[in-house]
Amino acid sequence: MLALTVLPGKPQSITLEDVPAPPPSDGAVLVRALALGICGTDREIISGDYGTAPPGERRLIIGHESLGRVEEAPEGSHLKRGDLVVGIVRRPDPVPCPACAAGEWDMCRNGRYTERGIKARNGYGSEHFRVEPEFTLKLNPAMSELGVLMEPTSIVAKAWEQCLRIGDRGAAWRPRTALITGAGPIGLLAAMIGVQQGLDVHVYDRNTEGAKPTLTRDLGATYHTGGFPDLGKLAPDIVMECTGAAPVVEQTMGNAAAAGIVCLAGVSGTGHEITFDVGGFNRAMVLDNQTVFGSVNANHRHYAAAAAALASADRDWLSRLITRRVPLSRWREAFERRDDDIKVVLDFSDALDSPAH
Repeated sequence: MLALTVLPGKPQSITLEDVPAPPPSDGAVLVRALALGICGTDREIISGDYGTAPPGERRLIIGHESLGRVEEAPEGSHLKRGDLVVGIVRRPDPVPCPACAAGEWDMCRNGRYTERGIKARNGYGSEHFRVEPEFTLKLNPAMSELGVLMEPTSIVAKAWEQCLRIGDRGAAWRPRTALITGAGPIGLLAAMIGVQQGLDVHVYDRNTEGAKPTLTRDLGATYHTGGFPDLGKLAPDIVMECTGAAPVVEQTMGNAAAAGIVCLAGVSGTGHEITFDVGGFNRAMVLDNQTVFGSVNANHRHYAAAAAALASADRDWLSRLITRRVPLSRWREAFERRDDDIKVVLDFSDALDSPAH
C-alpha cells in the first residue's frame, strides 16, 4: 500500500512509498483512508524538528487527522463494515501513570505516551490503517468529508472544557466575552464553539482580507486585525491563544478581565526572545485572580464533544474551512504553505492511481 513516510530528524525526508499492509498489532479495525488533514505538526515533523519512528523501524508514517471507512471490524465491537470513522491520536503510557490509568491520557504525567503519526506509532497517512476499536470514533454518516475536522475540533473542545472548569472555582463567574488569537483552523473552530456557547467572540489575526475575516463575521464573531486589540476595553473573560507566536503570547499574558483565563493552545517555536515585564504580569495575575494554562491533545470525551459541536455547526461554514483538497497524486502540494490556506486536506480517493515516489 502507499504511505507518506519520513525519516524522523532528517529534514525534508518525506516520500510517498510502498509499504507493507498494517499489522494486526496496530488494531483489529481495518480502515480504508478517505482523507488526511494537514497541520503544522506534520510540517514540523517533515522539517526534522521532532517525531519518533515505532520501535525497531527507521521511518515513520505521518498523519494524525484521519478520516476513513471501516473495511473489517471484530464481532461484538461498536463498528461494522462501511462505518465512517476517525482514529484517536494518543495512546496511554504502559506504566500507566495515574492520569493514563483514569483514561486521561491527554494529561499524561510521565511522558511515556505514544501518538499516531507523531511519537513511536505509525500514523494514518496510508491507504489503509488499523486501529483499536476503543480508539476508533464512529461518525454520523451525514458528516461525510467534514469528518476530517474531528481531530482539530477535539483539541479546542478540550481547551474550552478546561477553561470552564477553571472558571468554576468562583461560583459567580459567568464568562461573557472571549478573544481568540489566530484565525487558522484551530482558532476558527475555537471561535465556533465560543459562539455556540453564547459568548461575545472576538478573533484577532494578521490577515486583512480573504476567507478568514469573512468566516469570522459569518460566524457572528468580531474580527480584529492590525494592532493588537485593546484588551482593557475588550475585557475578555477568556483568551484562547492559538497562534504560538511569541509576541502575541506576550500580549495575552495577564491581560484578561479580572478572574479571567488565558489558555495557551498554540505551540511556539524556540529561540524567540522577548522583553517581558514579569513584575507587571505577576501583579495582574495575583491582584486580579487570573489564570494562565496550557492545553494540548484530547481524550474520548473531547472527541465526543467535538462531534456534538460539529453536528451543531452550519455545514456550509465548516466546508469553507477546507480551502484546499489535494489529490494524493499531487501530494507534495498539500505541504506547501499558501497565504490563503486555512485547512488543507489530502484526498486519498485516487490512491490507486498515484505514483509511489
